[in-house]
Amino acid sequence: MTRTAVHLSPHPDDETLGAPATLLQLLDADWQVVNVVATLGREPTQHARRRAEVEHAAAIAGWELRVIASVGDLATLRPDVWISPSPHDGHPTHERVTRELRDVIERSGAPTRWWMWGGWADLPMPTMYVPFGESLLERALHVLDAYAGELARNDYRRLLRARATANAVLGSERVFGFGAAAASPAPYAELLTEVVFDGSTWALGPPRIWSAGAELVDPTAEDIGWWLHAPSVREARVRASGPVGTPPEGG
Repeated sequence: MTRTAVHLSPHPDDETLGAPATLLQLLDADWQVVNVVATLGREPTQHARRRAEVEHAAAIAGWELRVIASVGDLATLRPDVWISPSPHDGHPTHERVTRELRDVIERSGAPTRWWMWGGWADLPMPTMYVPFGESLLERALHVLDAYAGELARNDYRRLLRARATANAVLGSERVFGFGAAAASPAPYAELLTEVVFDGSTWALGPPRIWSAGAELVDPTAEDIGWWLHAPSVREARVRASGPVGTPPEGG
């Protein structure tokens, strides 16, 4: 039976900036990968351009695409894995959309596995180290090239390579503990936090190296629901001092 991963993108291009190597590896392992876009950004005059770009990116990558009106539209989906930013990702739209996804999952009462990446804010507790090489990075960059309008505003190609390099260096100790040896000789890595819902509570996934074809594993006994429901640093900062500026919509 074909396994399914559904990636929830708060904006077009998030699937190419968050964990594109993971998505491409899933495709290579014969998973069905669906990128669901929750918004087309704040500016209506840019919606047609951004929709055309996300469609172009999907055609290059080879994954399926859905553009939805509401995260509630996903209530009937039961993928093997959800993938998205975390509810603490720093960008207000990222946090809103992923918290809506959390609520959809909890209302369903169905066992669910969720992998989260960090974009505008770093993950505090990554559990998955996903190593990869130059050829996979070039594939991800090629998909990112579909977003010409966003790249004209800011060179996210530099971000993708730089973050993958930093993750390869720091990720071993962030995932497996300070003092751990390098987890892989691969030059690049993505870091993800895995949480698993059993129908009533959330548990943190175990630290591990993940690659295409790897089996899904049981979670630890560590309850992580408190973190999924806690106010984010961005929210706490706004409450303490008022709005601190609006991040770019392309993130």
